[in-house]
Amino acid sequence: MMVKRIKVSFVGLGVMGYHMAGHLCKSNKFELQVYNRTSEKSLAWEKEFGGNVVHSLEEAASQADVVIICSGRDEDMEEIVYSDGGIYKCLNKGAIVIDHTTTSFKLAKKLSKSFKEINIEFVDAPVSGGEAGAINGVLSVMAGGDRKVLNSVKHIIEEYSKSINYMGGAGYGQLAKMVNQICIAGVLQGLSEGILFAESEGVDMESLLSAVSGGAAQSWQMVNRADTMHNREFDFGFAIKWMVKDLGYCLERAEDNKTKLPIAKEVYDRYVYLMNKGHERSDTSALMLYDELSNT
Repeated sequence: MMVKRIKVSFVGLGVMGYHMAGHLCKSNKFELQVYNRTSEKSLAWEKEFGGNVVHSLEEAASQADVVIICSGRDEDMEEIVYSDGGIYKCLNKGAIVIDHTTTSFKLAKKLSKSFKEINIEFVDAPVSGGEAGAINGVLSVMAGGDRKVLNSVKHIIEEYSKSINYMGGAGYGQLAKMVNQICIAGVLQGLSEGILFAESEGVDMESLLSAVSGGAAQSWQMVNRADTMHNREFDFGFAIKWMVKDLGYCLERAEDNKTKLPIAKEVYDRYVYLMNKGHERSDTSALMLYDELSNT
């Protein structure tokens, strides 16, 4: 007897979503269709993976058991859901929406409440791992919502992730991602200062990184970005403009819960400065350029 395949719609073929949807297509386990706002990206994806492209949000939502969204910011997500022709009025009863966008906590709570009112399940599930993680299918997923609902869609998310962690109720996936970004901001600031200090002393960088990366200072950022930072190469995935967006959500939530984030705020301000200097598309390791540019 043939088992009916789950109908999955993937919305958003950006830097991350393009490859996430690609993994779903290559698995051939689901009846997959994708939608992207710009047709050029949809056509490129279709050419590379041979999957099914649909041409409206209504078409994507009305044909799906599960809708997966990976967009840019709160405003994009609200447009996808609530605009005329958005998915909110087109979803099938009993459908599940998985949002991999990094959004504010407030929006995740709002979306959960809105979908519950029409008997749609919602999981806020931001990801970490950058473009390389999406390409290699090894993203880390932080999920909020109903644990049973998450468990029911884990086999889908596993196609492009290495870990899926349940964080709690609605919005707690976004809170976990905020912690992730706060920690990365601090690590990159420390790594930037360390490299600049070493360069000013003429320390051999290859020997230095071999020494310190084997000890307590080791981090993903050090292993994957220290050498390129030293060589002033900043074209490796997650762009400054997205980190500014993410840290903005962190700082907004910190005001609500009365948390002081002095380092995150300092790094946020430095990234804004770099954006204004034309580095909005440079990756986040370009933080080390702040001192050089601000002193010129």
